[in-house]
Amino acid sequence: MFSKRQISELFLLSVIFLIILVTGCTDNSTVQSGNGNINGESQIKVAVSIPPQKEFVESVGGELVDVLLFVPPGASPHTHEPSPEQLKELSKADIYAEVGSGIEFELAYMDKLKGINPGMKIIDCSKGIDLIYGDTGSQGDGFGDPHIWLSPKNARIMVENICEGLCEFSPENEEYFRKNSEEYISKLDMLDKDITMELEGKNGEKIMVYHSAWAYFAKDYSLIQVPVETEGKELTSGDISSLIEQARADNISVIFASPQYSLKSANVVADAINGRLVLIDPLAENYSENMAAVAGAFAEV
Repeated sequence: MFSKRQISELFLLSVIFLIILVTGCTDNSTVQSGNGNINGESQIKVAVSIPPQKEFVESVGGELVDVLLFVPPGASPHTHEPSPEQLKELSKADIYAEVGSGIEFELAYMDKLKGINPGMKIIDCSKGIDLIYGDTGSQGDGFGDPHIWLSPKNARIMVENICEGLCEFSPENEEYFRKNSEEYISKLDMLDKDITMELEGKNGEKIMVYHSAWAYFAKDYSLIQVPVETEGKELTSGDISSLIEQARADNISVIFASPQYSLKSANVVADAINGRLVLIDPLAENYSENMAAVAGAFAEV
């Protein structure tokens, strides 16, 4: 038996397929053929899953790319569903730069998105990145922690993958893409150095976070992530009591939470330890500024 959500998804995608067939949305006059030629003022249309990727693609592609973002600011890739308008726009995309690490949005919809536009090039942004498994990052079902972008070192690799994909698609613009990529990667390298200096002396510091998104960041800068919530599971009263005991034992007075998720359990823990709740955003589009702000927040613990 199909769930109501599955029936809704099947109906939605059926409608979109009919629209594409009837209106000819994939006509070669409006979609790049795949040879990378940019005619006149047309741009390479690149679809991405999350806001940080939008900055990565625009930093490399510059004026030659037009980015379609699926999970908008404020939404969660764990629960977001693509809109009919997004699916229509996807039929015109030349490239999809997927995170590739197992975020729930892509696990749920990537096959369907590829089916809507089978001719678009797929860039796997996670290629070459070692995923974290185990207590610090496991998402269950054999997948590692999908939040690979929350490490400037990983972001560097993601940008390199995007650059290679754009160069393959549009080889006549390779010099332009590589120049932009090198400039942006230099900024990421500087960001990494700045964060290292910001967190100097914090080796082994325990950071209690509501959503377990920061394993890669913690690994890079020798922090210990203590998640309040894991794998999207609701906390029991016993879970909350254990977290309160752990926070008190570790002298934790700050709970870090993400604006995309409910803050109810995090507030309960913070109140119980007479601590405070601080919001940090794992999905902000202004990547470098946001990561520097997160490092500053962790440094104040």
